[in-house]
Amino acid sequence: MSEAQGSGARGFPAFPARRGGRARGQSFWAAQWAEAVEDVWPEEGPLKKGRSFARTGRIGPITVSPGRVAAEVYGGEETCTTRLTLTVLDDDEWDLLWEKTADRPAETEALLAGDLPEDLLEAVEDARVRMLPGYGDLDADCDCDALDHPCPHATALAYQLSWLLDSDPWLLLLIRGRAAEEAVEELKSALLLRALAGDEEEDETYEEDAGEETAGGTAEQPDDSLQRAAYARPAAPLPALPPLPEPPAAPEEPLTGIEADPLDRLAADAALRARELLVHAHGFGTAPPEPLDVWQDTVRLAATHPDPRVAQRLRTGCGRPGEDLDRAAAAWRTGGRAALDVLEHPWTPPEQQTARARTALATAWEAEELPPVTVDGNHWTLTGRDLQLRLGRDGRWYPYRRRDGLWWPAGPASTDPAEALADLTGLADDM
Repeated sequence: MSEAQGSGARGFPAFPARRGGRARGQSFWAAQWAEAVEDVWPEEGPLKKGRSFARTGRIGPITVSPGRVAAEVYGGEETCTTRLTLTVLDDDEWDLLWEKTADRPAETEALLAGDLPEDLLEAVEDARVRMLPGYGDLDADCDCDALDHPCPHATALAYQLSWLLDSDPWLLLLIRGRAAEEAVEELKSALLLRALAGDEEEDETYEEDAGEETAGGTAEQPDDSLQRAAYARPAAPLPALPPLPEPPAAPEEPLTGIEADPLDRLAADAALRARELLVHAHGFGTAPPEPLDVWQDTVRLAATHPDPRVAQRLRTGCGRPGEDLDRAAAAWRTGGRAALDVLEHPWTPPEQQTARARTALATAWEAEELPPVTVDGNHWTLTGRDLQLRLGRDGRWYPYRRRDGLWWPAGPASTDPAEALADLTGLADDM
């Protein structure tokens, strides 16, 4: 597999339930996709069931990757995984497609500008490759027990993909093995090779015809506008988010010989802030993180400053009970601003997110071993054990333990509720 074919997957949130309306996407590429799917799977019965199921809101987040579209489907208490698979184009097929595209200035200019033109289909046909699904090319797989093939879950997923194509038609290229930025870079390379070949041909022609030029004549310059436009495009997107740094291990004696050396704490705090900015840069959240308010900055200082005298001064001057500041600082150490929000602001997660968490717990635990859990919004409390998990808006599960009538952060967060619950109950058993 080439590096381009190894492009990472892209995830999209689940579509809410729809009442009526068209099950097919509205845009050109969405309509082309839906029409091709219906040609490959012509039986109206499964297609009709799929259109109905697509509107129910029971299909979870969709993952699109080279050669594969997948989602979890929720049917009452049962959950199944549905996958659509398509053939990924090899490197030679992509090279031929960009050569045929480079023959079409209008389509080339549109692609470099970030648009997927309708006439690209003509270049696809010239290259004799597949962009839309065809016979023997599209297949479906699902964990359900439906007798139809494809099952309603698979056809529903195919229709929902057409909804995604309404806003991002470049997903058609990703399914075939190229992310948008990779496709544009390969087209630029094809244009550059063509320009270099053209320069060599012109040099040879000039050498042959140099003696025939008139004294007042001027040589015609090649048109390199497309090449200039190609390399004027913006840089590729940022890389994947790095993981949060591990809490620094304090040496037994300060390395500098000074009683309080804050550099390691300040570096960890700077890493947390940088991660918040990267989260926004990658499209999570509609606005960049706001500056810390007075309380948040007070908590940050209390959590990260190594000198205990600083925390004591903050307790005295913050205007709130010292225990509030101690709990907030403990939360900050487990995940910064996001963990502080989990401590102070309860919220109600979407129903599908709660259902997925229940499924994950039921899958990971035997029924007789799963502790009884009471769910209240984003708080999942282990009945009678003074232990609790809290789901943050960042999708991470934060462990809590009751102490003196108050809930205190009990350790680092996890993206897996089953893992977080196992760590939490194990922590309680060790105490």
